[in-house]
Amino acid sequence: MGTHEPLGRRTFVVGASTALLAGGAVSGARAAVVDGPLPDFHPALKDALTFPLAWGRSPIRDFRAWRRAARATVEEHLLVERQDGTPYAPEIGGRAHGEGYTRELVTVSLTSHERVRGALLTPHGRGPFPAVLLLHDHGARFDIGKEKLIRPWYDDTRLASARAWADKYFSGRFVGDELARRGYVVLCLDALGWGDRGPLAYEQQQALAANFYNLGSSLAGLMAREDQRAAAFLAGLDRVDARRVAAVGFSMGAYRAWQTAALSDHIAAAASVCWMTGLKEMMVPGNNTLRGQSAYYMLHPGLARHLDIPDVASIAAPRPMLFLDGGLDTLFPAEGVRVAYAKLRAVWRSRHAEDRIRTKTWPELGHVFTQEMQDEVFNWLDDVL
Repeated sequence: MGTHEPLGRRTFVVGASTALLAGGAVSGARAAVVDGPLPDFHPALKDALTFPLAWGRSPIRDFRAWRRAARATVEEHLLVERQDGTPYAPEIGGRAHGEGYTRELVTVSLTSHERVRGALLTPHGRGPFPAVLLLHDHGARFDIGKEKLIRPWYDDTRLASARAWADKYFSGRFVGDELARRGYVVLCLDALGWGDRGPLAYEQQQALAANFYNLGSSLAGLMAREDQRAAAFLAGLDRVDARRVAAVGFSMGAYRAWQTAALSDHIAAAASVCWMTGLKEMMVPGNNTLRGQSAYYMLHPGLARHLDIPDVASIAAPRPMLFLDGGLDTLFPAEGVRVAYAKLRAVWRSRHAEDRIRTKTWPELGHVFTQEMQDEVFNWLDDVL
């Protein structure tokens, strides 16, 4: 017999598959994928995640220096360059009157690649006013984006969809309109795939994200950069008091709210409803994140080697932050929420600012932003802004 080359890993995998397809068995072979789907060695991957850049674990002991290092690490993993030099070139149209506020459609350049349309609400009276960057959810509903939170006065078809969405998640309210009635300038823009920038089909998300990666970019990174730029645009409006700008969101919008607070000093406070967890506690069989698809809007490759999810949100410390969740929310296991809240409170406590962070679980609620929860957010905003 001739000389045999060492059996490489690829040869072994192919050989094992062939033997199994032929009805045979391979000694020592194990399942490659388990429930989730997860690789069968996922516990080892989890154990390897120690989040070495987290505050308190990092060798950097000066908090301001840590914030700079942590933010720079996050920004590096966005894979999308800053767009600070791109003129916004805003165009205003579609003006109409609401109850105590003016509605406008605004189109701006958040990046050098695309113009983005949003809804802008301004209270009647003399400004400058406090402001809210309102960030819409995912919800696997792409025909409406900004319309989920601001009543679309400009499109009857979208109005019907938006009313159904508000009835399902927001106790029939349009959160943006409520904020404007309370005296806040409100800006809400479509993320890529929703409303005027869609509609995307649910099953297309994974391919869209893969194509971004193939092009050396990132879908989640684009959304982060756009939200960062939107915060700066809102703070720069003459009608806005730049010292009193908050980010507010539900579900994916909640993720966007605390992420924007971490990445932008234009955000003075943030309220996030139903999106906070520890990463390891989220990565368990059956969790929605493991399906891919929507997860790609919140996936920065490699970042978990440095920071846990609440570690990223902690970059915003010691600014005021509010986190609410539902105890029956199946998207975020209770243990993950508990771990994340504990980490967040520890960071604010280290800054002698524990009174500036509020975490609350509504045990009887699921993945919703009810009228009672909204009122708590509105009252909190009135206090901190």
